[in-house]
Amino acid sequence: MQKLSLHFYQRNDVLQIAKDLLGKLLVTQFEQQLTIGRIVETEAYYGTTDKASHAYGGRYTQRTQTMYAAGGCAYVYLCYGIHHLFNVVTGPKNIPHAVLIRSIEPVTGINTMLQRMGKSMADYSIGRGPGNVSKALGIHRLHNGCLLNDKQLYIAEDGFVLNELDWIATKRIGVDYAGQDALLPYRFLIKGNPYVSGKKELD
Repeated sequence: MQKLSLHFYQRNDVLQIAKDLLGKLLVTQFEQQLTIGRIVETEAYYGTTDKASHAYGGRYTQRTQTMYAAGGCAYVYLCYGIHHLFNVVTGPKNIPHAVLIRSIEPVTGINTMLQRMGKSMADYSIGRGPGNVSKALGIHRLHNGCLLNDKQLYIAEDGFVLNELDWIATKRIGVDYAGQDALLPYRFLIKGNPYVSGKKELD
């Protein structure tokens, strides 16, 4: 298992990065508890021109300022006052691209994930959906801005190969407010994976 370099995140093409993150391992090690999930679903948010992005129109606030950092750090925010959502900031500094990690397939530390989620038995809801990703892996707002080459929170590769026929792109989920931009095929998922949230096929 090898950590992704910061160069991986600082490429210009957020759509390519969102696709390339499929199959990678999201790793956390908090309080000596190691948890690892394989990324099976992502969504790209395309800087200041994407109406679904928090940075649309150049919006720069206390919440969005992390998006303007150089690629390779975590953007974590609270959604509906309940769910912590984990995003990867990508691209060069001041270009606020981001990739939301929507779903993971548990690999290591499943018992810890179950404890964090208040569950007694493993099922496909562990890591399915962006709120459950953060809950299972112990990610919260204090990790906002953390570099993804840290010992506690990082993304790695382990030789897993995803063929072109193994993934699809669809429109994103829950961004109807973005008008036509809601229809853009900026969501990427591994076909047939039971941990993927929402619709598994093209509309």
